[in-house]
Amino acid sequence: MPPDRRQLVERYLRGETDVVEPRDAATVALLRDGPAGPEVYLLRRRATMAFAAGMHVFPGGAVDPRDGDGGDRWVGPLPAAWAEAFGCQPALAGALVCAAVRETFEESGVLLAAHEDGTPVTDTTGEDWERDRLALIDGDLALSDFLARRSLVVRADLLRPWAHWITPEWQTRRFDTRFFLAALPAGQRTRDVGGEADRVVWLPVPEAFEGFRSGSLTLMNATAYILRELCAHADVASAMAAVRRIRPVLGHPVLNGGRLEYVYDGEHGRAPLSELVEPLDRPGER
Repeated sequence: MPPDRRQLVERYLRGETDVVEPRDAATVALLRDGPAGPEVYLLRRRATMAFAAGMHVFPGGAVDPRDGDGGDRWVGPLPAAWAEAFGCQPALAGALVCAAVRETFEESGVLLAAHEDGTPVTDTTGEDWERDRLALIDGDLALSDFLARRSLVVRADLLRPWAHWITPEWQTRRFDTRFFLAALPAGQRTRDVGGEADRVVWLPVPEAFEGFRSGSLTLMNATAYILRELCAHADVASAMAAVRRIRPVLGHPVLNGGRLEYVYDGEHGRAPLSELVEPLDRPGER
C-alpha cells in the first residue's frame, strides 16, 4: 500500500479524519448478449485520474445539479418508482436516472433515449452527435437542453435498478453511487470515445470477473461484486428481469499486516470481501 494511503487509513481508524460527504452518482452496467452469454462494457480510467486511476469501471459519474431539470422529457417508470427502489427522495431519483443516461452517452456514445414520436435512437455516430457529446462532457450543455434541442425523451424504461454502494469513509473523494443495468439498444454501438478512459472493451461477464480474481483486471470492489452477481444470468433478459432488494453497501477498512482489506455489513454480520466475491454457480451448473 502506498505510504500516503496507509497514513489516511491509519488516521481514519484512530478517529482523526474529517469524513467527506459523498457526492451522489449514477453508474450503468451496459450489457449485450454474446456467444457465451452476457458481455459487459468496461472503461479503464487513465492513470492520471484523481479517483479510481487505472481501474476498469462501468460508465458513470457524479450527478450534475442540472440533471434534475430533465424530468419533463421522460418515458418509463416515474421518479417515485426509482425513489422506492433506491431508498431516496423522488427529486434525487429523477436526477440519478438522468445522470445515468447522460454519463452513458458521454462515456460510451450509447444514448438511452427516444424521439418524441416514440421511435428509438439508433445511430449516434455522426459529427453532430459528437459535438453534443463533448458539450455535455464540458458542461457547456445540460441534458435537458440537449433533449429539447433534438426533440428527445429519456427512456427510463431501458434502465433497471441494481445496487447502491458508498465509497469508504477514509477516502478523500467519496461517492454515493446507485448502479443501474441497461441493455445495448438495437442499432446502437459503443465507440472508443476517449476522455477519462485510455481503453474500452466488451468482455464476457464471467471473464471480467475471473480477471479480477486472478489479478489481471483491476476493478473496484463494487464493480467486481456486481459482475459476480451478473454471472448468475444466462442472458441479458434474465439480468434485466431480476428482482432486486437494494440496500446501501459501505466498506469498513481493516489493516492486516500492512495490507488494506475491507469488511462489509451483511444479513449475518460483517464479512470480508474475499468471501463476497467467491464465484457463483453459472446457469445450469451446480
